[in-house]
Amino acid sequence: MRREAAELVERVMTHYRDNTTHEADGQWTEPVANYLDADRWQRETDAVHRSVPLPLAMSCELPGPNTYKAIDVLGIPVLITRDRQGAVHAMINACRHRGAKLLEPGCGVSKRLTCPYHSWSYDLAGELRGVYAEKTFGEVPREGRSLVRLPAGERAGIVFVSLDPAAEPDLDGWLGDLQPLLEGLRLADCHHYATSELTSPNWKVTLDGYLETYHFASLHPKTVFETNLSNMMAHDTWGPHQRIAPALRPIAQAVELPPDQRDPGDCVGPIYWLFPGLAIAGGWRQKIAVSLVLPRTATESVTQQIILLRDPAVTEEERQAADRFGAWFHEVVRDEDYATTYGVQQGLKALDGTDFVFGRNEPGLQHFHRTIHQHLDTAAPRAAR
Repeated sequence: MRREAAELVERVMTHYRDNTTHEADGQWTEPVANYLDADRWQRETDAVHRSVPLPLAMSCELPGPNTYKAIDVLGIPVLITRDRQGAVHAMINACRHRGAKLLEPGCGVSKRLTCPYHSWSYDLAGELRGVYAEKTFGEVPREGRSLVRLPAGERAGIVFVSLDPAAEPDLDGWLGDLQPLLEGLRLADCHHYATSELTSPNWKVTLDGYLETYHFASLHPKTVFETNLSNMMAHDTWGPHQRIAPALRPIAQAVELPPDQRDPGDCVGPIYWLFPGLAIAGGWRQKIAVSLVLPRTATESVTQQIILLRDPAVTEEERQAADRFGAWFHEVVRDEDYATTYGVQQGLKALDGTDFVFGRNEPGLQHFHRTIHQHLDTAAPRAAR
């Protein structure tokens, strides 16, 4: 990890010396209709979100036995649990009696999952354990009434869930050569501090803002641009996943230092991005901001902002520092990024019939849209069969 970090710093320093950035081979055009068409949105979410392993939780959101995270994904209530042996499970968050939601969205601790409607209860693996007044209800075979399970697995401090109960995801293959780099971030050792949510426009309009540094100077002159240089980054891909690595302002001083005296975290701010919508920013630092973007409808998505700390915030000073970090991140995204992308959303219909152009200096956007096209192309023949 240290060697890879040093190599990444050197690559970004080369861009700093030359006043350049990573460039794709050419430009990419994307029809505006691909953001508007509700039928296409349905096909995209079927080909992507209902087909690939989704990163839906950080391991530290389920920090010990008998913990859970409940989250709604594309209208599906998902419940992720860690049982008393520490194993992770995922299931549909709906009682097998009459379908009531067992737990409201959020994280918590519970030794049993008890339905608020009629008090049927399940263990953290989703097995039915208790039926209220079974003597009068009638005997209920336990093996046939477990919660509907979803495939789940844990890698590098991230919990992945497949929305297809019949899926058999290969998480190691899905992450590929990115997995060792994610493990090097030691996300599993972090502490979950807080989660906040933001509504956001169409999921692609939203994510377009996460995958380039071209906008830093113009959109964030008094926030992000004060610490990050604009339009200057390294870019890497691993299958559908990618990393953008913006240059940080202290690189101006570090460029004169011998390599062994440079602090990579002062020079580069890598953002690891897991397809289809998880961004990990600050992975080399003490405070980490994770963004999880999930579609809701063709015109709306939701973003969970998850704040992780390397060490728990114990003192009042530490808690205030963590609060300031989370508030800054929330406000910048809400008031600058999403205020702008809502404007993009409003203009889409008027621009129907035209296209957007992604520059050579926006390779992350090109890779993202190319990957969506690939999933749609793969799904079409499968659907035809």
